[in-house]
Amino acid sequence: MTLIETELPHDIRDIAPTESEIALFLDFDGTLVEIAPMPDAVHLDRQVAPALESLRASLGGALALVSGRPVSFLDEVLAPYRFDAAGLHGAQIRVDGEILSQSAVPEAMREATRDLVRFANSHVGIIVEDKRISIALHWRLAPTLKDEALELMRNVAARMGPAIRLQEGKSVAELVPAGASKGGAIVQLMQAAPYAGRRPVFIGDDITDEAGFEAVNALGGLSIRIGDGETCAAHRIASPTALRTILLTAAEHGRLTASSFS
Repeated sequence: MTLIETELPHDIRDIAPTESEIALFLDFDGTLVEIAPMPDAVHLDRQVAPALESLRASLGGALALVSGRPVSFLDEVLAPYRFDAAGLHGAQIRVDGEILSQSAVPEAMREATRDLVRFANSHVGIIVEDKRISIALHWRLAPTLKDEALELMRNVAARMGPAIRLQEGKSVAELVPAGASKGGAIVQLMQAAPYAGRRPVFIGDDITDEAGFEAVNALGGLSIRIGDGETCAAHRIASPTALRTILLTAAEHGRLTASSFS
């Protein structure tokens, strides 16, 4: 497995934490919810969204979701709450209700979508998830097609050129804008109120989260991987269930710190 390398700003230490309070960044799939066979089949425990709202208040607003999902999907699942979010692996970033950045949709993405849909139509179990700014190909229901699916995605990515990069994950590969990454999104969020000056904590579960772990490590924060697998994260939590227990307990007590995860 190749871990993602993220180019971080040379002045990243200028936004390193100066206070003990944390800024919490959470992946969604495999972190707040269990991985589901199909993208639209995830189930969020009904206690989680109110707990996150309580934790956001206790953290002075410094809580954001950093996910491969579109921001609109996160809003729908967590309704009626709307959290700060970096969606589509950092291609969309929203803070305090304001879109700080959003990548344009490459013209070549339409042709790529047609190619992937044709592949899915001729292979049972392959799912295309069109997110407009990015597009994902899932083979969780057809694991024997992994090599063929990956070869297709790599060929399409090479054809699209340097404006697009291929993001590989658990039984999925995704075409995303080259400048978008979870690490870059966290760095950008850490420069905005109310995140600036806090110690970042990022929790994720997949290869797609490694760029976020790398950025948080460089900022002197706490990187936490859910489950096993090769990682640059400094700590681990066994499962989304274990994480939910930590978050719900912290919400009940009205305080979340880095030591809550130890």
